[in-house]
Amino acid sequence: MSEGFTLWFTGLSGAGKSTLAELAAEELRRRGHRVEVLDGDEVRTNLSKGLGFSKEDRDTNIRRIGYVCKLLARNGVIVISAAISPYREIRDEVRQAHDRFVEVYVKCPLDVLVERDVKGLYKKAIKGEIANFTGVSDPYEEPLKPELVIETHRESRQESLARLIGTLESLKYIGGNGSGR
Repeated sequence: MSEGFTLWFTGLSGAGKSTLAELAAEELRRRGHRVEVLDGDEVRTNLSKGLGFSKEDRDTNIRRIGYVCKLLARNGVIVISAAISPYREIRDEVRQAHDRFVEVYVKCPLDVLVERDVKGLYKKAIKGEIANFTGVSDPYEEPLKPELVIETHRESRQESLARLIGTLESLKYIGGNGSGR
């Protein structure tokens, strides 16, 4: 059984975390790895139902995701988290609880996110119609030392995926040349 690890995508809403998580999961499965994806929206519907968007509730949500990631990773699964996880202290706390952890900052400027936003949430948040909206009326604390920064407004999905896989290979978390480990 290959060793599991946590691949933690963080960034603002609409930056591309879920898209990259799914592309990475598909590629890792193709290479023979066991993979689970914990998407922030899905987790809020199931594991964290009833939590709001206060700092305390957001911290609780991220701790829950981190705990599930840890359980899966120690059982040989590559677990991918795609959640905004806006607060650095909690992300660092989650990192400390893991033996093998890769933080990927999915970065995109606010003006591009507003353009991409099909639901119009950013425009509503900017007008003050949505409270506690990360990146607008609530803070997002950028990671200080992520293993990888992906700027989705500067490169294609395939370029981002290739850089991500290259990072995982260079860390020796996966084998190279499309093989498992």
